[in-house]
Amino acid sequence: MTDGLRVRFAPSPTGYFHVGGAKTALYNWIVARQSGGTFILRIEDTDTERNRAEWTEGIQSALRWLGIDWDEGPYFQSERTALYREAAERLLATGAVYACDCAREDVAARTKGAARPGYDGFCRERGLEPGPGRALRFRTPREGHTVVRDVIRGEPSFEHALIEDFVVQRSDGSAVFLLANVVDDIDMRVNLVIRGEEHLPNTPKALLLWRALEGGPEPTWAHVPVLVNEKRQKLSKRRDPVALEGYRDEGFLPEAMRNFLMLLGWSPPGDEEIVPFERIMETFRLEDTGSSPAFFDVRKLRAINGHYIRALDVEEFVARCEPWLDPAWDRSVVRALAPLVQTRVEVLSEVRAAMAWVLEEPVLDEAAWRKATKDPAAVGAFLDAVIAAWERVDWKSDELKASLEAEGQRLGLKKAQVPVRVAVSGTAFGIPLYEPLELLGRDTTLERLRAARRRLAADASTDAPGAG
Repeated sequence: MTDGLRVRFAPSPTGYFHVGGAKTALYNWIVARQSGGTFILRIEDTDTERNRAEWTEGIQSALRWLGIDWDEGPYFQSERTALYREAAERLLATGAVYACDCAREDVAARTKGAARPGYDGFCRERGLEPGPGRALRFRTPREGHTVVRDVIRGEPSFEHALIEDFVVQRSDGSAVFLLANVVDDIDMRVNLVIRGEEHLPNTPKALLLWRALEGGPEPTWAHVPVLVNEKRQKLSKRRDPVALEGYRDEGFLPEAMRNFLMLLGWSPPGDEEIVPFERIMETFRLEDTGSSPAFFDVRKLRAINGHYIRALDVEEFVARCEPWLDPAWDRSVVRALAPLVQTRVEVLSEVRAAMAWVLEEPVLDEAAWRKATKDPAAVGAFLDAVIAAWERVDWKSDELKASLEAEGQRLGLKKAQVPVRVAVSGTAFGIPLYEPLELLGRDTTLERLRAARRRLAADASTDAPGAG
C-alpha cells in the first residue's frame, strides 16, 4: 500500500444499511486513515424507483453510529448525470460503444439454447445512429484478456471472448451502474477500490471502460468476501437480519459491532478476538484478508456485545441504556440495579425487562406461575411462612435470603425461591432476587406475595371438585 490512498464507499439507498456494506465501509475507512488518505462517501442513487431519501439519511446515520466519518461527500450520482452523458458521447465518438435497438425478449429468442448466454452482438456492425429507444453497448474486444490486480485475490484473468457487449447507457439516455461508477472513480481520482466480491465479475468491464475513457492510472482492487448465514447462504435482506440499524436499535454497541465486523475475514495478531479498536487500526492489513465467505454468527456477536457491556462503568452503562428506559423510572433505583443487570444482558434492549419489575407493576408469566405452583398446598404454606417471616425480618438482602431458605428447608420445599420470584417479579428467571427486594421495599413485596397467595387460593377453589 502507498500513502495518499483515495478510497470510496458507494452504497445504494435501496433499503436499510446492510451489515456487509458496513464491513466494507470499515475496511475503506481504516485503510484511508492508516495511509493518511481520503475516504469518499458516494451515494449511488440513480435507481430512482427503488431509492428513498430516508434510506440515504439512514446510511449516513448508521455510518456515524459506527464511528465512520468521511473526508469528501456525500456525492450523489443523481446530481452528476451530465458527466455520464458526456462520457457516453466520448465513447461513441471513438467507436468504443455502438447503438442498439434490441428488445430484451428479442435477444432472449435469438440466444435460446446458445452455448454462451448474454447479448449476441446483433447490432455491433449495423451502424445505427444513437437516439431515443436505443441503448449504447460497449464494443468488447473479441480477443485477449483483462487481468485484475486484486490485493486479496491475486491477479484473476478474464477472457474477453466470455464478456458480452454490455450496456453502458440505457435506451432512455440514463447511465447504467457500471459507467457511472467508472466515471466517478476517474473524476474523484480513486486509486484503490475496496468492495464486495459479488462485484468481481464486473471489474474487467470497469477496466475496459476506464481504458476507453483514458482515465489514467488504473486503481488497485480488493474484493472482500461475502457474508453468509449458518447455512452458508449469502446474507439476504429478504431472509436474514442484515440491517445495521436493526442491531443498533436492539442495543448493540458500536464498538462491539466494529470489533465483530473486523473479524469477518480477518484476524488480529494473537489468539484474542476482542481487541481494542486502536490495536485493530494499527494491525489491520488489507492483504491479510481471507478470500473465503465469512460467517455472520449472531450468537458470537451477542457474546462480544455482552463483553463490551460488562466493560462499561456503571454511569456509562446507565447512560447507554437511556433509549430503552421509561422516562418515569426513578434513576436512583435504576443506578442501584445497574450492576446486577449489567452482568446478565447481552444487548441493551434486554435491560428494561430485567429491571422493570422493581420499578413498575410486573406482568405475570402464566406458564411460570403454573409450573411454580404445581403443588398448591405446599406452595401456599410456604408463601404464608415467608410472608410471616418477612413482616418482621430486617429488610436486608442477606436476611431476606436466609429467612426464605430457612422456611423452605423447614417445609421441605425444593427450589423454594422460584414461587416467591414469580410472585414478586412475574417470571421465574432474571437478575438476583434479594438485592432488588431491598429497593422494592417491604410493603410492595408483601403486597405482591399476598396477592399471589390469594390467587393460589382462588385457583385451588376453581379446581376443586364441583367448582363452577
